[in-house]
Amino acid sequence: MEYSSLARKVGAELVGTYGLVTAGCGAVIVSWQGKLPGIGVALAFGVIIAVMVAATGHISGGHINPAVSIGLTVTGHLPWRDLPFYLLGQFVGATLGALTLLGIFGSTALAQAVNAPALHVSLFQATCVEALLTAFLVFVISAVATDTQSIGKLAAFAIGATILVDALWGGPLTGASMNPARSFGPALVTLHWANLWVYFVGPIIGGIVGAVVYQLIRQPAARVGRIASATLSTTPADSPAPAVAASRPKLSGNNNRRKNGSRR
Repeated sequence: MEYSSLARKVGAELVGTYGLVTAGCGAVIVSWQGKLPGIGVALAFGVIIAVMVAATGHISGGHINPAVSIGLTVTGHLPWRDLPFYLLGQFVGATLGALTLLGIFGSTALAQAVNAPALHVSLFQATCVEALLTAFLVFVISAVATDTQSIGKLAAFAIGATILVDALWGGPLTGASMNPARSFGPALVTLHWANLWVYFVGPIIGGIVGAVVYQLIRQPAARVGRIASATLSTTPADSPAPAVAASRPKLSGNNNRRKNGSRR
């Protein structure tokens, strides 16, 4: 893979994660200030993810999340050699986003965006919740962004809707991070490291489980190994990891023709 191509992908991941942290964590701060209801925070995260996936999917795959990148790497949809660079872009983007919010709102406000389990939730429970939330998310991502039999252009909406649903029930328990980079940025900038491991271990385990489960059910078990192997050996080096735009089903010659002059 050419460096310039990889650099574009890393840049897309950086910008996508920056947008996630500034909009999502910004909504958390505004909610803490009493200007936004709790459901508004969930909506902010869901919408910004949908927007950023749609904007960066054709470049990098629109992962915007280390747990997603790791899960797709384990199932053969992202080369291992590219994974460290994706993670670098995501963590740098999240840190820059947190620094931006620090400059606007100050450290006290930004501290409200640091993930922490609710007082009645144990660390074990928090880890399990984060794993479950992320497993659902990466399962959906694997379905809509890596499978040509899936919905293609609506992938960004499906992913954003999953974030919204997860945030609605998981938010009051753990903050519904589902994303180690999102948790890392505010924690690093505010130096609030308590229990940060929960937001690494849970999402990474959940991301791998979600990706593997979909990989196992997407086709007959006898074909899983052959198709995964073929994917690794035939995917062009310059193509993005599975993404909204990259995984649209190929249209047949008949379907490519416009009927009665109509436009799609």
